[in-house]
Amino acid sequence: MAERTLPTAADTEAFGRELAAGLTAGDLVILDGPLGAGKTALTRGIGAGLGVVGRVSSPTFIIARQHKPGERSGADPVGMVHVDAYRLGTGPDALDELDALDLDTDLRRAVVVVEWGAGLVEQLAQRHLFVALRREPESDVRTVSWEWRDAAERR
Repeated sequence: MAERTLPTAADTEAFGRELAAGLTAGDLVILDGPLGAGKTALTRGIGAGLGVVGRVSSPTFIIARQHKPGERSGADPVGMVHVDAYRLGTGPDALDELDALDLDTDLRRAVVVVEWGAGLVEQLAQRHLFVALRREPESDVRTVSWEWRDAAERR
């Protein structure tokens, strides 16, 4: 698993732009970390790197926000679906709510980024990019680790 220190929120967004350079439609990105760790800032960077249209903000209260493809330097345009699974709950009810979002359909034409999705959304794709963020107490310094995982892997 690769790891990097991100001293500021701007560095977190820049890292998201870096990740976006290697993402294509059909990719699933799972973001893990406590409140305030930088999951939405990282997603803003991914959206910027993908060139999606519109402001990227937390979808906490609507659960999923779709961003249409825009201009993307050096690659085919691709949309992004940003999901906040925090309010989905746990167990069978969470799976039913997840199924209602129809994310497997979105995966065919967009990058799907899911905050709070670990242990819940891995089965949506054959593989996913798992990104863990941690924030130092009383600081903007974050540590990010990431790796591609097969859906069958359990950690």
